[in-house]
This record gives sequence, structure tokens and C-alpha cells, in this order.
Amino acid sequence: MPVLSDVIAALDGLWPRERAEQWDAVGPVCGDPDTEVTRVLFAVDPVQEIADEAVALGAELLVTHHPLYLRGTTTVAADTFKGRVVHTLIRNGVALHVAHTNADRADPGVSDALAGALGLRVLRPLVPDPEDPAGRRGLGRICELETPLPLREFAALAAARLPATAQGVRAAGDRDRPVRTVAVCGGSGDSLFEQVRAAGVDAYLTADLRHHPASEAREHSPLALVDAAHFATEWPWCEQAAAELDAVSDRNGWGLRTHVSRTVTDPWTAHAASSATAATAPQAGFAVAPTNTGAPN
Repeated sequence: MPVLSDVIAALDGLWPRERAEQWDAVGPVCGDPDTEVTRVLFAVDPVQEIADEAVALGAELLVTHHPLYLRGTTTVAADTFKGRVVHTLIRNGVALHVAHTNADRADPGVSDALAGALGLRVLRPLVPDPEDPAGRRGLGRICELETPLPLREFAALAAARLPATAQGVRAAGDRDRPVRTVAVCGGSGDSLFEQVRAAGVDAYLTADLRHHPASEAREHSPLALVDAAHFATEWPWCEQAAAELDAVSDRNGWGLRTHVSRTVTDPWTAHAASSATAATAPQAGFAVAPTNTGAPN
């Protein structure tokens, strides 16, 4: 079996740390490099529930997309929630490794996994990495549907294919307008509206769309917006990442067992739909309820 340093080297080969954004915090957080690794758990968030899951699974390595300490810290005291995560992992011999924006920009990356979950064909990156001569790495992806769908059906497709969350999926635009080309960006994507408009796509699917950027984007063009939960747009990467490490393990004869957490760590836990019959409210548009056919439960 490999030791932790072997597996970390493999992860760095898949998602090189130098390709992360300068502000990011990626790579190993804790763990003994000489510890033998037999099980690896992939998850979106390094929260206590996931740390406990890694311990219960008997994993020696937890790989998460989101960093535990993004902005640095002066303490790992166990009376803080992040410190408690660190103590839980170290006490039980579990290492933590983060692949964040380096996984976003990878080929394949987070947005490829999102596109794959929706059955979209990837054409090219939305924001190409200038250091990639092949033109395959970068942020976001430009995709197309095999058969165009009305916006309402595309939003329903996203709700059915992505993990069920309290938010579900919101959409903005003409519900009957056909959607053939789609830009996707796993995670928060409202900083990329300029590039999305330049791409000339019919719709943009991402997460964390705020009122003013979304409103301004709708005023600029007939671009349809599809807004899913942050967690939901990034969870498909966990399955993709586990498969990539499986391939490395097979080539090296390691026999690693990889697991993907199906725990929903989206922070929102309830959703109350606005009443379309409320006397003081304008007529609502349309709602898409969150459903689930193959994501975390």
C-alpha cells in the first residue's frame, strides 16, 4: 500500500497546487507523510460531520474541495469548530488535503463534472488558462445540449440531476425560450458574466447568483440564468476526482479504496416557497422543486 506522501504526490499530479489562485489555500492541511493509506474519502466541505464520517469509514485521508483555513488562523484550539475538525482528524490518524481552484481550472475539472452530471457536451473552457497550449484548462465550460430544451425543462433537468438541496434550482428568463448552448461554472460564478455574454450562449448555470449582478445581466441580454446551490454544483467533482485517483491507484497497483461522501453539507436546511396567491405580492413566475435521481441522499 502507498504512504500518504505517495498519494499526495498523485493528487498534486492531478491538480497541481501552483495552478490555484494566489488567494487560495490548497494542498495538505494535516497528516503524517509516512502513514500507510488504504481508504480515501472525497467530500465538498471539511466540516465536523465529514470529519466524523472519515473516522467512521476508517479512512486515512480526507480530500475536500473547500479549504478548511482559507484566510489563515492563529489557533487550532479544539474549542473552535475548525480546530475541533483538526483535532478529530489528527487524533484518529486522518490526513486532510484540499484541491480547490486548482481543481476548478483542471482538465477535467469541477465544471466538467457539473456538465457531465447534466449530460452536456463540453466544447471549451469559458475562461481559458493562458498557460495551457491545448486550450482545455480554465474556469467554467461552454457546453451544448444534444437536443434544445425550453428553459423551464432545462431548469427541471438541473434539479433532477444535481444533489437535492433546500434551495433547489432557480431560473430567470423566458421560461419557453429554447436553450441549446450553456455556460456552466461550478461554485460562485457571478464574476464571469462578461465572459458568459461574450460567449453568446443561451443560458448560464452556476451558483450563488446575487440580486444586482443577476438583474444587470438580465438587462444586458436575453441570457437565461439557472442558479443552483453552491454545494450541488460542486459535488459531482467528488465522484470525478475519486475516479481519477482510482485510475492512478490501478496504474500503480496500490489497491486504494476510494469513497465519495453522500452527506449534504449545503448550509441551508429548509425552503418555503412564496405563495402565488398572496394579495400583497406580484404574480410569481415558476418554481422548480429540488428532486434527486442519483446524487447524495
